[in-house]
Amino acid sequence: MSNSIFLPNGMEAIQAEYKEFPLEEFNQNPLIQALPPLLDKAAIIRKLMVKPIYNDEEKHAESIYRIHMINRLFQLYTPLPVHIDVWNMIHTLILQGYLARNPFDKNYKKYINDSGKEIINRSYEINSRQNFRTTSSCGTFIGFSGMGKTTTINRVLSDIPQVIIHNEYKGIHFNQIQLVWLKLEAPSNSSLKALCLQFFMKVDELLGTNNYKKYVSRNMSVDSMLPLISQVAHNIGLGLLVIDETQNIKKRGAEPVMNFFVYLINTGINLCLIGTPGAYDLFGKELRMTRRLTGNAEIIYNNMEYGNEFTFLLESIWQYQWTRNLVSYNEEFGKVIYEETQGISDLVVKLFVYSQQQAIESGKEELSIDLIKKVAKEKFRLLQPMLNAIRSGNPHKIAKYEDIRKIELDETGIRKSKELKKEVPVRKKGEDKAKATKLVGEPKRKKKRGKYKEDDLRYLLQQGKEEKSPYQILLENDYIEDTSKWIEVIQ
Repeated sequence: MSNSIFLPNGMEAIQAEYKEFPLEEFNQNPLIQALPPLLDKAAIIRKLMVKPIYNDEEKHAESIYRIHMINRLFQLYTPLPVHIDVWNMIHTLILQGYLARNPFDKNYKKYINDSGKEIINRSYEINSRQNFRTTSSCGTFIGFSGMGKTTTINRVLSDIPQVIIHNEYKGIHFNQIQLVWLKLEAPSNSSLKALCLQFFMKVDELLGTNNYKKYVSRNMSVDSMLPLISQVAHNIGLGLLVIDETQNIKKRGAEPVMNFFVYLINTGINLCLIGTPGAYDLFGKELRMTRRLTGNAEIIYNNMEYGNEFTFLLESIWQYQWTRNLVSYNEEFGKVIYEETQGISDLVVKLFVYSQQQAIESGKEELSIDLIKKVAKEKFRLLQPMLNAIRSGNPHKIAKYEDIRKIELDETGIRKSKELKKEVPVRKKGEDKAKATKLVGEPKRKKKRGKYKEDDLRYLLQQGKEEKSPYQILLENDYIEDTSKWIEVIQ
């Protein structure tokens, strides 16, 4: 893209090179014109794809070396449709967020200068934006543990230069350092202060600044740090702040952290939040939070179903075999591997790696159904409770593990919300009185039970026999557990 240069602290950056976009609004902003060009789907796939080193002749090498060669499969990255969605989400967030932050726009410069003066004079109000209309937003990427969320984000960010140095723009002196993206991890103790300190430390590490020493040494409160974080982010041209492991934000400390996220978006800083399904409940408490924190895109990545996507992933892995006898892929292999991994991509790769290594160590030198089942049983012992919960499809069992909870849109909930929106009919004068009189004289009629769906607990109770209690029916179908077994174990 451009020549690399090194900052005084030794970090690598690139010299800005400005390009023309077909969109006129992009061509007036140096922070946008210095970014890479947009790509079509085919080019995105080429950028994301990572293939391990592989040579057919390597299968004739000694077994001790081939066992290590197989570990190259952990470097494999096969782009799937969801990964293209993540790519587009990240690039859209950065581009749209910079629209209202043109360094040559008079209103934006006034906003930055006025905010700086208020911070110095200690008269800054968090809820005041001084007529600054932000174009920033937030994207969320929520998915099963082991589906490669962090790896995907890192792959996308690796194609975007992190630090860009500006000196001159269209003949005008423009001395600016631009930090395009910054990635942090949510603290395990839900501490907002720890997150603020992490921000200052990361910025100092990348740019060689001394924000941490300048602000933290004064024992500043969190409330005092918030406007400083926003001001620093604007000064360094931060395009996107990525927060990973958001499931670490526990209920006790969730509210101040979520308010902090909303505050950053309101002041013009883009966010991308990544986490397991355990983080999903954090976004639905208040409308203002949900509206802001799912403003740009909401990508949900559950485990793969057995189908074209899973088969495509497995076939892309299957070609890398270091056993002496190559085995062709067939549907039987696909069904067995899916059953043992439940469509979790990390487990798919690991099972294929471990099975090859076991085949080489045992001297069989080829993959087989029995071998794959044996390896899965030995290597995935600790995972069996979680995998069994997924196989069962039982919400009671799955609820025990937050990282594997499937997030699905509840159609009945949508239907109810639509019905509530219908207008209440206007009643005529005296209608209520006449209706009440009529009801007094009429005996109450027993309503007929409607037909319930098979996944509805009421359907199960309706199908049960009269001599059995609801407790017995639920117990027999594994929806509840018999606590008497626990008492026996204790005794």
